[in-house]
Amino acid sequence: MARILTVTLNPALDLTVQLPALRLGEVNRSDNLQVHAAGKGLNVAQVLADLGHQLTVTGFLGEANAQPFEQLFAARGFADEFVRVAGETRSNIKLAEADGRITDINGPGLEVGAAQREELLARLERLVPGHELVVVAGSLPRGVEVPWFVELLQRLARLGARVALDTSGAALREGLALSPWLIKPNEEELAQARGLDPADARALADEARRLNARIEHVVMSQGAAGVSWFSPAAAWHAQPPKVRVVSTVGAGDSLLAGMLHGLLAGWPAERTLAHATAIAAQAVGQVGFGITDRAQLAELEAAVRLQPLSQ
Repeated sequence: MARILTVTLNPALDLTVQLPALRLGEVNRSDNLQVHAAGKGLNVAQVLADLGHQLTVTGFLGEANAQPFEQLFAARGFADEFVRVAGETRSNIKLAEADGRITDINGPGLEVGAAQREELLARLERLVPGHELVVVAGSLPRGVEVPWFVELLQRLARLGARVALDTSGAALREGLALSPWLIKPNEEELAQARGLDPADARALADEARRLNARIEHVVMSQGAAGVSWFSPAAAWHAQPPKVRVVSTVGAGDSLLAGMLHGLLAGWPAERTLAHATAIAAQAVGQVGFGITDRAQLAELEAAVRLQPLSQ
């Protein structure tokens, strides 16, 4: 299996509150509360670890509440290369209602200084040569502006890294110009980055094809409508089976991990996409990250419907 480096600039402690229905302005009682050390790159790393890969994780981490993350790294066997920053890593609150609706209340993130930014770039210089793939995923914390993020991506390119990019907003817009190996926006993120109507499916597909001329793999997630994948060889759409939605948190990260696994393994396109779509379908039926039931995953994969897209 591969050695993979994930970069999570803005990790979070996810507090997921499960409740029957959210009643605004009233006292709500929860059915369950779970806390997970998370962040998009770390979520991807957990699924990749379940798929057998070796993970190094880096980014910025608050010194004051690092313990839950360090426990995760130890339990998962991750090589910890996070740059510690004064203060606490943010907390994100996820309100998960019984009908599958999720309300996110995300914290602002750490304040990252120049010394920590330089330390991360120095670590990447050392780490990248020993890894087959670099995953850059998630939002930017305070103190990390888009020009520095572009510098980070340019540094990875100079080091010869194969980069999978999953971010949003201005970071995605500028990242697209650098032509990473793979991108995984959802429809809303791609529309925002390219100035399109998120409801115009044809325009989004056309834009994905245009990007595919210089980005080898364009993976566009579409929620319950599935995922479209544009690659040099072909374009496919996958429709997942219907499942009971518990939480959509981490579903896109699970999809990305599944795609990377299939591509690194050299699987046929159909197998890669069906397996990744099944992993994402399993993810929405649980709170937390990772592959929890291999037999169920096989059943979900068999139920994925694939359709070629015209190029």
